[in-house]
Amino acid sequence: MNAFGRITKITRRALLIGTAVVLTAPAGWAADFTAKIGHLESDQQSRHIHLVKVAELVKERTDGAVEFQIFPSAQLGSQREMTEGVQLGTLEGTVSPAAFIGGFNPVVSILDIPFLLPSNAEDAQKLRESAFGTSLLESFSTKGVVGVALWPNGMKNFTSNKPLDDLEAFKGQKFRTMDSKILIEQFDALGASAIALPFGELYTSLQTGVVDGQENPLDTIQRMKFDEVQKYLVISEHGAMEDVVMFNPTWWNSLPDEFRTIITTAFNEVVPELTSHKAEAVESALSAIKEGDINVRVASDDEKAALREMTYEKSKAAYLDRAGDAGEALIAVYEKAYSELK
Repeated sequence: MNAFGRITKITRRALLIGTAVVLTAPAGWAADFTAKIGHLESDQQSRHIHLVKVAELVKERTDGAVEFQIFPSAQLGSQREMTEGVQLGTLEGTVSPAAFIGGFNPVVSILDIPFLLPSNAEDAQKLRESAFGTSLLESFSTKGVVGVALWPNGMKNFTSNKPLDDLEAFKGQKFRTMDSKILIEQFDALGASAIALPFGELYTSLQTGVVDGQENPLDTIQRMKFDEVQKYLVISEHGAMEDVVMFNPTWWNSLPDEFRTIITTAFNEVVPELTSHKAEAVESALSAIKEGDINVRVASDDEKAALREMTYEKSKAAYLDRAGDAGEALIAVYEKAYSELK
């Protein structure tokens, strides 16, 4: 008998001949499956708002049997601590920026490759739901977690204190980057140099000239006030900021098949709403940025295509050097899926 037909839980549900009568659960009734899910963003940001939406959908569709308890703002620790907690089973789930878990699963660093996902939201979601997205999530199974979904969390753009009028302008400039060989090769392909610096040091490094520029989503640029210490911004949308939804395998495998399907479906179902909410935050950030003194330019489609052509192969080579045979297999799946979008 599956989880929807349990007749022992008569306080939750009674089954009569040919008719299902849903009874209200008594006060204090505990869910059959509870998952604590931690993440880093505040409760005002897109990730948290839509995690709450998923929790509501899952609770409704499982008739209250599955409950998600969402903990924002690093309440349950750093991302590394939360990822390890999901591995060990002290935490049921986490939603992590992919950029934070490349050391944990080198295969996921494919998302550092510039222009891996198209800026068109529908095409990007097609890739997430394609064999590429499935294969990427499956790569987590060897790391002691279950990858359930990929979530969009914005696109990166370039800023600098030196002009960014065209691709030639990148030559000789110094950009802050995360500690990623792939991103370092991205800038090398443009004739620029990359310096890996902690995020907390970036504002001062831009202000004092330790680096000329950086890359981040517009809402991050505005929220961290980087636009106050930068003169030029080019809206390039060259790098995807993706989240990975992960669950503890013991907890996940304890669920009935129907519940696993409900959860996975809910995470994918809210992506258009999540994308729209993020776009509104980006638009609001851009309006605020334009009120300052920074020069804002939008890269043309031709410029984006040229930027991808310049950076893709070098960044891919750095990724393959890091991810090995598993990375090579994933690249093949990706390139096939990407070609089918055209």
